[in-house]
Amino acid sequence: MARALAAAGYPEIVIASRSRASADALAAAASGIRSVGNGQDVVDAADIVFITTPDVAIEPAVRGLHWLPGKSVVHMSGAESRMVLAHAAAEGAQIGSLHPLQTFAAAGKVAANLTGVAFALEADEPLKGALREMVNDLHGVVVELKPKDRPLYHASAVLVSNYVVTLAQLATDLWKTFGQERSVALKALLPLLRETVANLDATGLPDALTGPIERGDVAIVERHVQALVDLAPAVLGVYRELGSQTIPVAVEKGSIDAVTASQLRGALGGQPVECPPKIRENPGTESATRPGLEERS
Repeated sequence: MARALAAAGYPEIVIASRSRASADALAAAASGIRSVGNGQDVVDAADIVFITTPDVAIEPAVRGLHWLPGKSVVHMSGAESRMVLAHAAAEGAQIGSLHPLQTFAAAGKVAANLTGVAFALEADEPLKGALREMVNDLHGVVVELKPKDRPLYHASAVLVSNYVVTLAQLATDLWKTFGQERSVALKALLPLLRETVANLDATGLPDALTGPIERGDVAIVERHVQALVDLAPAVLGVYRELGSQTIPVAVEKGSIDAVTASQLRGALGGQPVECPPKIRENPGTESATRPGLEERS
């Protein structure tokens, strides 16, 4: 956020961190950023203070600082409401929340470009107007939230970002059953993931859906389930649940009818399988001769 604001032409951004070396490194990364010794120095110098700690540290960080009327403090958590800043409000500061709906796995290495990113905003005027102007300067998009909205808003972000990483790990682990390393699998699967995202952007929901459920290919789904039962039982529950949730998407798209939807539910169903929790690696020639595993889908 500091780098993005600096790039947008904000004249001086003052930062502090638990580690002075970390703050100094950020200050050296872009002009217009100045590091100081502690959080109180930031509060004393800035009109609007952003708290960018982990969620559990927001309230302790705010309680450890002295606030004055005329100051504003904003946290950047997706899940917490602005009321976690109640201590600052009690001392006369305006409080708010501004959460960028973006992932920052390597924040120190990526460009400070937030163009097109949605920012979840919770604040009263005049702070709300100031934050709206800031988002506009970053070429972002404002989404106003009420406190009750935040848990499901944040859960949606977890589903589409964090759990995609989990799915990628499960998918690449399946390649171990035919002797391929995770790095090879990920390199092979990433173009598919990128095209899926591109399809979502180009055609939206539900039209971006493809695959055996979208086609109503009951036999392929049955073969997937059997292969998972035999070779990767740890993934079976996830596959069944995601498949079940995909059926109504295909129905909405109009690519399958009610009869096919029922058949697909049957193919995904069945009793839980008692199997070891880990995926079997390199099963050898035994798996190569199992019915249904010799073809790609």
